[in-house]
Amino acid sequence: MNYRALFLSPMIPSFNLHATAGFFRDVLGFSALTETESYAVYVKDGLTIHILNAGSDIGEMEFYLEVDNVDELWEDIRERLTGLKVRAPFDRDYGMREIHICIPHTKALMFIGQVIRK
Repeated sequence: MNYRALFLSPMIPSFNLHATAGFFRDVLGFSALTETESYAVYVKDGLTIHILNAGSDIGEMEFYLEVDNVDELWEDIRERLTGLKVRAPFDRDYGMREIHICIPHTKALMFIGQVIRK
């Protein structure tokens, strides 16, 4: 194949686009790249996430954000997660330390993880 892949970005269908975008902006520190009534693109550290209005037949989805310090991130965001279904940092048998967050107004589960360094 003769092309250069630039990004692979999740597209999250949302039942309340503005509230879901607010989660990425206010909790995780993403910035708006594009915002319309039906579609938004947010960016942080060169990574993008696309948020669109959900149709009636959407399924569940999961995606993974790998970070450099999951415990530090947890301390920074935990108070802003009130009312959300979350799992605080914990170690996995496959060598990752993770946070799990159900993204507001979606059927999406976000894994935030860091490699456990020994």
